[in-house]
Amino acid sequence: MTKYFLGADLGATKTHILIADENGDVKGFAEGGPGNHEAVGYDGFQANLQSTFKEAIKIAGLTADDLSGSGLGVAGYDWPAEREPILAVINTLNLKGSLELVNDTQLGLLVGSPHGWGVTVVSGTGCNCHGWDATRTRFGKVTGGGISCGEFAGASEMVFMTVRMLSYAWTGRGPATELADAFMKKYNSPTLDDLMQDILTQKIELNPVDARLVFQVAAQGDRVALDLIRWAGHELGELANTVIKQLHFENEDFDLVLIGSMFDGSPLLTEEMQNTVYPFAPKAQFIRAEEPPVVGALLLGMDAAGCKLEGSARLEMIKKLGAGIHSKGKA
Repeated sequence: MTKYFLGADLGATKTHILIADENGDVKGFAEGGPGNHEAVGYDGFQANLQSTFKEAIKIAGLTADDLSGSGLGVAGYDWPAEREPILAVINTLNLKGSLELVNDTQLGLLVGSPHGWGVTVVSGTGCNCHGWDATRTRFGKVTGGGISCGEFAGASEMVFMTVRMLSYAWTGRGPATELADAFMKKYNSPTLDDLMQDILTQKIELNPVDARLVFQVAAQGDRVALDLIRWAGHELGELANTVIKQLHFENEDFDLVLIGSMFDGSPLLTEEMQNTVYPFAPKAQFIRAEEPPVVGALLLGMDAAGCKLEGSARLEMIKKLGAGIHSKGKA
C-alpha cells in the first residue's frame, strides 16, 4: 500500500503545503497566505493553513486519512509555551499518522545539509538561526525576537535600518544616498522632505519587500546601500556564531545552511557573513539551500512516520521532490 506524506512551511509571508508519496512523486502542492501567528494571529494562521491544505489535498486526490506522516515548520514557533496553541490549530486539519512540529528555520538543515545537521540561518521577511549536532541531542538557537532582541537581519530589519539612513541623509548627519531617490519614486514623494514626512506621519508604511530596493541601489555602487548589505551580512554572521558557540562547533567541520529570499539579493551578503564566521569557525561549510524549505518539512513528516532516509537516498529524494514542485511552476 502506497504511503503519503505532508510537508508544510508556514512563514511570515506565505504558506506552502506539499503532498508526496514514499517514492518522492509530488501529488499536490499549494501556496497560501502567512502562517506566522505573530503576524496574522492564531485565527489568521488557522484560516490560511486550512485553505492551503484543502487546495493541496484536493489536487493530490487524497484525504487526511491517507497520510502516514506530516512535518510542519512554523515561523514564530520559538518557545515551548507556543507548542500547544499551535498544535491546536494544526489539529483542526484532522491529520492522520505521525506528526512533527519545528520552527521553520530548522527546515533549512533538513533540506540543505547533505548530512542533516549543523547550523542554519534564515533571512527572509525576518531572521532566525538554529542548529543541532549529528545526534540531534544538542540544540542551539537565538531568541527569534528580531529587532527587540538585537537580532538582525531579515528584510524587515533591513528596511528599518534604511529608514535610519534616509533620516541621516535628510538631517545631514549622514551622507546623501541614491536610496532616497529610489524610495521617493516608489512612494510618489516629490522630495526627501515629503518622503520623511509621509513615513513619520504614517501616511505611508514601508514594506519588507522594499529591501529589494537596497540591493538594486547597491548594484549601482551606492556606498550607503552597500554598507547596509555589509551590515546585514555581519549581523547574520553574528547570529551564526552565537549558535556555533552554543554547540561548540568552533573547530568542527559542519554545514552552515542559508535559506530565505535575502540571500538572492547580492553575493555581498554571504561574503560578509563568511568574513564574520570564518575567523570564529574556519571549517564551516556554507551551503545555499537549492530546494524550497517545504521539501525539508516533508522529509520531517517521513522521519516522524519511521521512513527516515540517509545518505544518497535522502539526497535523491530532496532533488526529486524539488523537481516535482518546480515542474508545476511553483515555489
